[in-house]
Amino acid sequence: MRIIGIDPGSRATGYGLIVKEGNRLIHIDNGVIRPPEKAELAERLLYIFCGINKIINEYSPHYAAIEQVFMAQNAQSALKLGQARGAALLALANAGLNIGEYSAMQVKSSVVGYGRAAKNQVQQMVKALLKLPEIAQEDASDALAVAICHAHSTNLRKQLAEAGRNR
Repeated sequence: MRIIGIDPGSRATGYGLIVKEGNRLIHIDNGVIRPPEKAELAERLLYIFCGINKIINEYSPHYAAIEQVFMAQNAQSALKLGQARGAALLALANAGLNIGEYSAMQVKSSVVGYGRAAKNQVQQMVKALLKLPEIAQEDASDALAVAICHAHSTNLRKQLAEAGRNR
């Protein structure tokens, strides 16, 4: 099954795609959607929405996972992050994907085994778990970590069980 992970941001939205085959995790692709720097917020949100739609159309993931918004000290930044997350959620929901939502602590705990792990520890584990030749760009690595978290989660097991009942 293919899983797309999203690390939302209004300036850079990371994405990562993996396949889960039994206990194996296989890297498919990762990258960053970067709206034009000078674009107004509405244009950036549309750029994120369209970018995620393009990725979904190309890879046809079965499941999606996205990082939850954390409370930033700057309220304006938190609002923009929430709006970028909304654009990403809309693209995922519009594609009919079941979406898992995870806090940064849940992602770190799932990938590293410790919820307060440093960013570089998460990046190293993502590299190791997916057998990447090098550490992915920061936002893309975070998105891959979200996808890995979903692959390990009970949410996915519940979704698979429900899909089996609805056949």
